[in-house]
Parts: sequence; C-alpha cells; structure tokens
Amino acid sequence: MLQNYLKIAWRNLRNHKFYSFLNIFGLALGLASCLLITLYVIDELSYDKSFGHAERIYRINADIRFGGADMSLAVAPDPLAFTLKKDYPQIEQVVRLRENGSQLVRRAEAAENLKEEHVVYADSTFFKVFSVPMLMGDAEKALKDPHTVVISETDAAKYFGAENPIGKALIVDNSQTYTVTGVMQDIPAQSHLRDMNMLLSMSSTEESRLGGWGSHNFNTYLLFREGVDPVQFEKNFETVLQKYTAKWLVSFLGASLDEVRKSGSYLRYTLIPLTDIHLHSDRTSEINVNGNIQYVYIFAVVALFLLTIACVNFMNLATARSANRAKEVGVRKALGSERSSLVSQFLTESVMLSFFSLALAVILAYAALPYFNNLAGKQVSFPIQKVWFWAALLLTGGAVGMLAGSYPAFFLSAFKPLKVLKNSVELQGKGGYLRNGLVVFQFVISVMLIVGTGVIYRQLNFIQTKKLGFNKDQMLIVNDAYALNNQVKSFKEQVMRIPNVESATVTSFLPTPSSRTDHTFFPVGQMEQDKGINMQKWAVDYDFVKTMGLQIANGRPFQEEFPSDSAGIVINEAAAKVLGYADPVGKRIFGYEDAALTQKVTYTIIGVVKNFHFESLKKNIGALSLVLYRSNGNVVFKLSGGNVAQTVGQVEQLWKKMAPGQPFSYRFMDEDFNQVYRSEERVGKIFITFAVISIIIGCLGLFGLSAYTAERRTKEIGVRKVLGASVANIVTLLSKEFLRLIIIAIVIGIPISWFGMNQWLNDFAYHVDLAWWMFVAAGALAITIALLTVSFQSIKAALMNPVKSLRSE
Repeated sequence: MLQNYLKIAWRNLRNHKFYSFLNIFGLALGLASCLLITLYVIDELSYDKSFGHAERIYRINADIRFGGADMSLAVAPDPLAFTLKKDYPQIEQVVRLRENGSQLVRRAEAAENLKEEHVVYADSTFFKVFSVPMLMGDAEKALKDPHTVVISETDAAKYFGAENPIGKALIVDNSQTYTVTGVMQDIPAQSHLRDMNMLLSMSSTEESRLGGWGSHNFNTYLLFREGVDPVQFEKNFETVLQKYTAKWLVSFLGASLDEVRKSGSYLRYTLIPLTDIHLHSDRTSEINVNGNIQYVYIFAVVALFLLTIACVNFMNLATARSANRAKEVGVRKALGSERSSLVSQFLTESVMLSFFSLALAVILAYAALPYFNNLAGKQVSFPIQKVWFWAALLLTGGAVGMLAGSYPAFFLSAFKPLKVLKNSVELQGKGGYLRNGLVVFQFVISVMLIVGTGVIYRQLNFIQTKKLGFNKDQMLIVNDAYALNNQVKSFKEQVMRIPNVESATVTSFLPTPSSRTDHTFFPVGQMEQDKGINMQKWAVDYDFVKTMGLQIANGRPFQEEFPSDSAGIVINEAAAKVLGYADPVGKRIFGYEDAALTQKVTYTIIGVVKNFHFESLKKNIGALSLVLYRSNGNVVFKLSGGNVAQTVGQVEQLWKKMAPGQPFSYRFMDEDFNQVYRSEERVGKIFITFAVISIIIGCLGLFGLSAYTAERRTKEIGVRKVLGASVANIVTLLSKEFLRLIIIAIVIGIPISWFGMNQWLNDFAYHVDLAWWMFVAAGALAITIALLTVSFQSIKAALMNPVKSLRSE
C-alpha cells in the first residue's frame, strides 16, 4: 500500500512541476532559515555549560546608588570573596578575576613583543571553580606564587612552539617577569571567559590585598556546595553589609548604613548563575561583551514565523488546487476507497514533498553558513557527527509534512463523490476563507519584519549621525604608548610635524569605549554622605580637550602656562548639576587616590566642558571629571584628511624607529564607536535578510495562488474580453482580491510592530521617534511587492487570446 502511495505521490509531483517547484523551494527556504537560526540559538544557549558543576557556580553582582549615579556592576570588593568563604560553610570555593586589558608580552630572550589582547589576574583557586583541564603543570600550585602565569595551549604554541614552556619566563608590559607554571586547554568559545589565554597570579598585584570594601574591581565567583539554595543564600548579603561594609562607611563618610539608605543611596549584592551571564547580564566591567536574551527570543520567533509561512504556502496551494483533484477523489470514493486511505495518500504526498524540501534546505543552509556566521559574528557549524542532529532533522521533516499536509488531506478527502462527479460541489467556498486567512497571516509577519528592519536601521543611522560632543572622525589611535617609555612626548611632537596631523593627546581614556574609573568626590569641608558625588575620573594631558573637540561651557581647559593646573580639575555639565553649583569655577572638591581611601587629594575646578557621550547611547550622560596626570595608554592624533594610508605609514616608521621590537598597533575612533553597536548592526542585517526571505516565501505562495486564480477564471476572462474588457480591467479584477487581503494584513501588522519596536527602542536613552511615515512606507512596500507578484500572472491571463479559452466550451 505504501509503495502505491509513493508512486501516486511521485506521479502528481512530476505532472505538476510548476506547483511542485513552488512548494518545494518555498518550504526549503523556510526550513533552511529555521535551521540556521536554530544553530544560532543552540550556540547562544550553550554558553558556560561545558564547565563541570556549572549549575553550582554563581557570580556576585553589585548595584550601587550614590552621589547622583546609579551603577550596575559585574564586580565586587576584593575582600568579599574570601570573607564569604570564611563565614559561610555553604560555599565550597571562591575565585576572583581582574581584567588587565591588552599587554605586550615576549619571551625573556626574545627581542620583539607580541600583543596579548586578554590578560587577566586570577586567584590560585581558579581551577577549583572552573574545570579547565590543565595540560602541563599542577593546577593546585600553578597560580599560588607571585609573578607566575598560566597560559593556554594556543599561547604556548605562539610563544614557545614545540618547547616545554614550564619554568620559562615571559616579560609582561616590558617590565615584569612571570614564570610559566602551567598550560591549560583553551577556554571554549561558548563561554563568557573566552579568549582568556593568559592568567597572571592574583598575588602579583597589590590591589588584590588592599581590603577596601568600597572599591569594586573584581569579578567574583562562588562555587556552592551540593544542595545549597543560592536564592536563600542571597539573604546573607545583608548580614555582610551590616558586619563589614557598615564599618567602612562610618570610617569613610562618618555615617551609618541606615543613614546612607535613608538619603536614597544603597549598595546591594545579588547572585547570577554562571550559565545566565552571557545572555542575561550587560553590566559595567563584564569580562567580555555578552549576548542578549531578547535577540535569542526574537530570532527564535522569526525562525518559527518563516517555517510557518512556508507551511502556509503548502496548505494554500494544496487547497487551491482542490478542484483539479476533486474528480480524482470522487472516482476513488466511487470505486470503494475509504476516507482514511485518501488521507494517508495525501499525507504521503505531503511528507514526500517535505523531505525533498528538507534535503534542499540542508544544502542551502550549508552553502549559506559562512555568510550567516559572518552576519551573526558566530562560528557555528553543522553537528553532522551528532545522532541527535539527524534525528531532529528527520523528525522535523516528518512533522512539517504532516502539519502542512493535514488540512489539505482532510479537506480533499471530505468531498462527496456524487456532488463532485456532477460538478455541483462548492469548491471555492470550502477553502477560500482559510486560504485568505493564511495569506493575511503571511503578510502580517512580512509587514512586522519590514517595520522592524526600518526602525533598526533608522536608529543605527541616528547613532551614526548624532552629534556626540566629541570628534570621532579622522581620529587615529596608536595603542600601547607605554612601549615608548620616556619617548612618548617626543613621539607625539614628531608625529605632529606630519602635514596631515592637526593635534594630538596622550591618554588611556577614550569615549569609545571608555575605561571606567569611578571616584567619589566631596565639596571641601562637606564630607557628609549626602554631599558626595560619584563620577568618573580620566587622566589626560594639556591637549585632550582640543584634540577630542570638547566644548568649554564655563572656565577654561588645562593650559601649560598655569602651573597650578596640576591641582586643577575639569568637570562636565552633568557633574556640575549634581554638585548643585550655578558657577562651579573656583570651587574646590576632594577625593581619594587609592582603594584604601587614605590618600586624600584636593582639586580646584577650573573649567566645565559641555556634556558629551562618553558611554553608549543606551545610557544617560553621567558625571565626568578630567585631571592632569600621565596616562600613557594611547596617543590620539586628529587628522585633517589627505592620504590617510600614507600618514599611517609615516607614523609607523617613526614608531619603529623610536620603539624597536615593539609591535605597532593602531585603530580609528569611529571603528571603536561602531563596535559598541555591533550587536544592533548585526541584528539589523539579520532582520533584513530574513525579512527578504519571508517576503520571497510569501510571494512564491502568492504567485502560485494568482496563477491558479487566473487558470480557474480563464473562461470568465475570455468572455469579459469578448464583451470589451481592457487588459487594465482584467488585471484590476484579478488583483483586487489579493490587495484587500494585503491591506487587512497591514492593519493588523502595524500595531503589533509598533509595540515591539517601541519596546526595543526603550533600551536606548537616546533614540528616534516612531514616525507615522515609517509604517506607511512599510505598508506601501508590502502592497507594491504583492501587486508586482500578482500582476505578472494577471497580465499574462489578460493578454491571452479569448478564442482559445472559449473554444473548449
């Protein structure tokens, strides 16, 4: 019986090549898109799950409101980790990590440095918390001693080749010697700790032992014992605050914890599961740029929509062509076929078509995978060696075939043989409402994707063109200026002689993205806790304001002719507002230079710069201060244009002359700025890609339906033409039914898309407004696409010779 079903199914597919192609290709597009997005979602959901006992590892987050600033931090104070381990037996182990940024590294005997992008300080307990396999060395002792380092297998090959690196020396930052005590396996790419190829022993930095309860600098992880409920454990943080932080507040502010809270300020610690960090955490001082669970949800819904649209196409075309198979059903029933056997036959055809589509979908997805990886910034691959992958594909193919073919099968098999054979069955009415509803559903989704794409790209254009309050174009950043040692000033002056260079500044602090250094300041003589202001403090030189293009709102910038500027400070308008000064110039404030809060420094405000966006546009502009201090992280040059490549070449020649053996590394500030919004840019590109695919799939179905409609009404068209109807009249007649459905889809889709995009824009403190014309444009585009699709078949039918269609009567 099955063999007979397959034979009939193959015959029908072969005899109706046009409709078979539309069904197979449309379904394949939907399946291929769904497959790619599913691989993306699986990759995103797998982060940090490869670590042993990952379900028992949690990170401590800090939420702070103080001095006019709200901070959401992924870091905690340095004493907190081991204090918790000492006081609470529920904790099996703890580890702290501190990001050290990029560093220049070389073997002790080598002449040239290599740039290491992701150097991190780590406690010796790292391998007890994170089950990263140690390939060489003893995990128990590897990071215990000061100035020891554990490197990844990638770094071992990079620095030592085939040699055994254990016991050998690496020079970090051209100044500190570290002994290699271990080689670990590369941390998986699906981890928020990815790219950590070099772990320096935490005991090498004095900042790990200062004991400051107010200085938050360490990513802190807890490994709980079996059976401990982390939600219940969070309640212990209040005890910690009362026992330890309260004492620090009294010594620092002279105020109790309760008094601080009564003023509206607070400090809260919470826990986040390790496996939630990548998708659910976007805090300051994250170790890596994380993903976004909203985008995972969005892509999953898009995948479901695309697959649904493809299934809708199948159902539409199958029910639309029911007239062509009505007599077949009538004859089979008259000859004794039961309805169940007819259902089985039609489902067999549907499943066969589904598997043809699935095979084509796998080919399409495999071919598109490199493009998709580039689009999504991923390295996903087909898990072809996994049994579950092939099992899932087979189940999907069968399920899609059954789902897409279920309604047509029951619809066709329900025909009454007597009425069918007498041509008295109402075929159009039986499936018409469903087909119309499915067409509307398809274009509702298409309209939503079109609107979403438009809003995302308009927001990205807004970000690119918004006046940020600083120069970002033609700004050349030369990295690792500390490699020049005492020649930084000379290097800056010599580069300034190059014709295309307008100005230059030496600093570690840039607005795209910035290095965050939060400090608390008080007006002189007013160290009450409600008088404090929390703001960032950037170390800059005399030329920073000029080079960065900052505007002075009051007072003046730093000037070399004023020696007293070494004790001066420039603040932004946001800081002046929090301080409550109508005229801040000449006012004195003080703060502390160290985490232990022992080195008090007083500054005189000499100027106020206009607010500029030194953080993402997702955040409001906060308080910021500039102080004169040597900070040789980067040398930034403002270029006037001209031959940029030639200018960079001249700068590189000077670098190699003044810093032999040090790698020359540069970037442009607009590239840094764009990197901040890379995820939104990728979402926009993915959106437009799948919006186009959804429209293509929808148009394939619409094309098939319009072809069928024209075929069904051939004789009517012939009569109308004989009676004098023009081509325009015929095209209008055949198009208006579909146009009505598209307008209904627009009316439904626009409010849904407005709500969804309004929610997305709320993530930005600065964003575009949802203008009415954006929705009108989306609707007009949907109508245009639909009319172009339908008009092809309508014009073809209208131009047909009426004699041919009427001769068969």
